[in-house]
Amino acid sequence: MVTSYPLPEGFSEFDVFSLGSALLVEGLVGIFLNGLTLISFLKVRELRTPSNFLVFSLAMADVGICMNATVAAFSSFLRYWPYGSEGCQTHGFQGFVTALASINFIAAIAWDRYHQYCTRTKLQWSSSVTLVIFIWLFTAFWSAMPLIGWGEYDYEPLRTCCTLDYSKGDRNYVSYLLPMAFFNLVIQAFTVLSSYQSIEKKFKKTGQHKFNTSTPLKTLLLCWGPYAILCLYAAVENANLVSPKLRMMAPILAKTSPIFNAFLYALGNENYRGGIWQFLTGQKIEVPQTDNKSK
Repeated sequence: MVTSYPLPEGFSEFDVFSLGSALLVEGLVGIFLNGLTLISFLKVRELRTPSNFLVFSLAMADVGICMNATVAAFSSFLRYWPYGSEGCQTHGFQGFVTALASINFIAAIAWDRYHQYCTRTKLQWSSSVTLVIFIWLFTAFWSAMPLIGWGEYDYEPLRTCCTLDYSKGDRNYVSYLLPMAFFNLVIQAFTVLSSYQSIEKKFKKTGQHKFNTSTPLKTLLLCWGPYAILCLYAAVENANLVSPKLRMMAPILAKTSPIFNAFLYALGNENYRGGIWQFLTGQKIEVPQTDNKSK
């Protein structure tokens, strides 16, 4: 029975139930929205363009994050991790590779939009497929390192989900965290910033603002910034001094990213939104041919 398992240190019964419920809602809503994005791409021929393939790939990564959250929610309702140490390693790897892939695909979409609006260069299928394969292999490399000893996966403070262990803050952790964060967050954030700044300048010249260029970076930093700060803090100070509840807020917030991404890159994309409507209703909507145009 659930009551036979002790509560994690620093959490009340209400805390565990609330966090588990938040993970479940994030997981199910994210799976629904991003699943709709995936199925629409596969079913609607007009959506199958090289640029939309990046949105499709982002949705795949985000579904992975949501599945990770759903498993964590189930464990939270049980109040213990039922899958053993090997399951913890698998859960940590799966969550990390999909999270890093999601961040990288956000940067790839920003790079593609820069070329669409600033250089008028359309993405080709060969480049799109190559980029997607590279991102998955690149993020799989960084996510596999803790499995072989560079970094480590362990339980979150709630002890019902697993991620990169920042609790030790030793040399092994720091030597892994800094290059991993640089190549999987800093470069991506800079790409998003510089791409949308260039697009904003182009919009000002033409007088046509097709979408809010500040939203993608704000959303990226809102979702992943607190988790990045927590991990970097652990590199210089003892992260265990931070309350367990506060430490759990960072991954809870990070797992909202699939929902934001679905609204920003699929439902907020005029071309993609028309394809989703066509899939749901069978009614074709005439939209401009420019890919990834969002409001």
